[in-house]
Amino acid sequence: MIPLRDTNPSRRFPIMTVLLILFSVGVYFYQVELSVRGYQELINQYALIPLRFIRAEMWLQGCWSLLSHLFLHANFWHLLGNMWALWLFGDNIEDHMGAFRFLLFYLTMGIIAGIVHVYLNQGSDVPTLGASGAIAGVMGAYIIMYPFSKILTLIPLFGLVPLFFEIPALIYLGIWFLIQISAVVYGVGDVSNIAWGAHAGGFMAGLFLHRLYFPMRTSRSSRRYY
Repeated sequence: MIPLRDTNPSRRFPIMTVLLILFSVGVYFYQVELSVRGYQELINQYALIPLRFIRAEMWLQGCWSLLSHLFLHANFWHLLGNMWALWLFGDNIEDHMGAFRFLLFYLTMGIIAGIVHVYLNQGSDVPTLGASGAIAGVMGAYIIMYPFSKILTLIPLFGLVPLFFEIPALIYLGIWFLIQISAVVYGVGDVSNIAWGAHAGGFMAGLFLHRLYFPMRTSRSSRRYY
């Protein structure tokens, strides 16, 4: 299922969402200009490697990587998928929280998702990178705040025939979350390069913690998310 757009326009231009996308794109283009050795050094220094949290001498680097890994991406399609999801769901959440609170929310969700990934992969020396944990937190907030917003979704039948459906966010994101949980439970992450646990952890964090990032004074009308 490929989400194309939602039916819930934002009231203000999502400046922080755009800045996060531009920064991530800028980092990616910096990555592709590096030599093979330079890229390996970048990943070793800034990607999230759970093993660092076991070695006391690497704790500081490990803690920093909980944040830095959010802005690294493995390839163009990895970047495109994450940034498209951030653009699709992030504008409405930023619209309600405000730019600065949304930035704090985004980074916190990414850090929590990273911690969940470290916990589920203790001792692993495989680098993890990407913004999907933070974006999963945005999606977790979206499913609560705008459950009946429609997501225009492309479903390629047999990989050839494009079918388009408007699916309520509650159903679309609910299915997405169940896929992540199933992958964690059945150990799919052991044979794939996707951090399913980080996705699930970020989503649940956004689900339960998004209200902490609301403006202190919220009018009655602005609490009507959908």
